[in-house]
Amino acid sequence: MAVIEQSASMPGGRGKLAGDVCLVTGGGSGIGRAAALRMAAEGAASIVVAGRRAEVGEAAAAACRAAGAEALFVPADVTDEADVARLLRTTVERFGRLDVAFNNAGHQERRQPLEEQTAQTFDAVFDTNVRAVFLCLKHQLAVMLAQGGGRIVVNASVSGVRNPNPGFALYSASKAAVISLTRSAAMECAPRGVRINAVAPGRVVTDMMVTAAGGTGGLDAVAAGLPLRRMGRPEEVAEAVVWLASPESAYVVGHVLAADGGFLAA
Repeated sequence: MAVIEQSASMPGGRGKLAGDVCLVTGGGSGIGRAAALRMAAEGAASIVVAGRRAEVGEAAAAACRAAGAEALFVPADVTDEADVARLLRTTVERFGRLDVAFNNAGHQERRQPLEEQTAQTFDAVFDTNVRAVFLCLKHQLAVMLAQGGGRIVVNASVSGVRNPNPGFALYSASKAAVISLTRSAAMECAPRGVRINAVAPGRVVTDMMVTAAGGTGGLDAVAAGLPLRRMGRPEEVAEAVVWLASPESAYVVGHVLAADGGFLAA
């Protein structure tokens, strides 16, 4: 008989992630920071915030501690396998296990026609958006399979499904690869107790989105084209991430959940 998924709850713990040890890459700002804080609010016992920028990473970890979780910032470049291995080793040495991972780090090129993009830009986009996801999955799965289970959420994008915006071909292609990689990993690992899904944010107010829109003035035009007539907030995507990472979604595997204000349906 199959074992029904449960959270590694501490006695008396409450929340969707009660007692869990969680890891968030790119967790210093935007959707990553919002997800880390939501994990703390949902009872996570411990949260590891990983990223390149120490100042914002330490601030995010401090905010998680203020929300009641034990939290640690680990500086890491997730495009570098040695850094990813060290990140997972640090997590397990400090907290003993890893229950939930949110692979969130991402990079988008400057808008310009494909024929003007460079090989160096291609490498920067695919290293952060695809290589890093592969490396994180590889090392997270080694931990989770050894301990008997876990849950992983990957940050994809609606641009990996449909991209009506010229100038971001590399980002869109990388996110399509992320979706395929997520689904393949999910099918491999579901029978072995690790559940993997992706979230696909739409137009969300983050630093990367402001840059893509050409500044804050461009956000109104983007919002006007959405069915809800507004941009999304990182906190709204974080709710989807936490649900996918929780036992409440125990029968959801290999799914790409669009938190997009109706963008894909329009």
